[in-house]
Amino acid sequence: MRARTIVVILATAVGLGLLTGRFVLPARSAPTAASGAAPSSPRSGSPAPKPASGPVTSRHLLPAAEFEEVGFTRRIRVRDRVGDGHYANAACAGEKTLEQTLGEEDAHFRELVTTRKTDAGDPTPGVDIEDDVAHEVAAEARTPALARNYTQRLLLEEMPCQEAVPTHWVYGPTHTIDVTAGITASWLGAYDGDLNTTGTAPRGKEPCGGIAILRNGSHYGVLEVDACLDTAAMTHIVRAAVTRL
Repeated sequence: MRARTIVVILATAVGLGLLTGRFVLPARSAPTAASGAAPSSPRSGSPAPKPASGPVTSRHLLPAAEFEEVGFTRRIRVRDRVGDGHYANAACAGEKTLEQTLGEEDAHFRELVTTRKTDAGDPTPGVDIEDDVAHEVAAEARTPALARNYTQRLLLEEMPCQEAVPTHWVYGPTHTIDVTAGITASWLGAYDGDLNTTGTAPRGKEPCGGIAILRNGSHYGVLEVDACLDTAAMTHIVRAAVTRL
């Protein structure tokens, strides 16, 4: 999911459920395996979280401990930085930066990795995808309405990855998590090429990680999970990430 070929498809007037385009996608190697937890839910009697406002800080980003909750046992190292950079690594999504897509360049980046070795061009990700657990990019929009617009645009950019030439990895259908009004996330599971025999994700099969678009009040973000999490684990991780955001 780190191909550097830029293929830009952006539809701004299309509904969130629309699938667009067919692309030859790069082969995706299997990342570290983990599976297992049931979807998280608010504790009984706990007050509903309030939508966020104000600047994004590192405390709004997903902590490594959440992966322990879904059975990931390897030690995770956290690397943070602030600036601009890529938020989606698949060629079908264009692999642009936030500044290129949204005009925003002051975002928080968090890489969760299992290695000390870093990429020469970016100090946060690991050298090999097998060492990457997750990659999160988060920032603040001027208003909640603008954050909603941003997340709609970011999600639409991932839609082309839901169709691919057979034998290439592909994203599955869109899942929506509504925590409360103003706090919502959409995620797409990833499926390796050996499961793609028809050009779309197979029915009845579990994903192996995936990507999520997050919105919490005026905060928005993208969470890419490279660890091989199934549906229950992805639901837990995405809910935790958007609630914290």
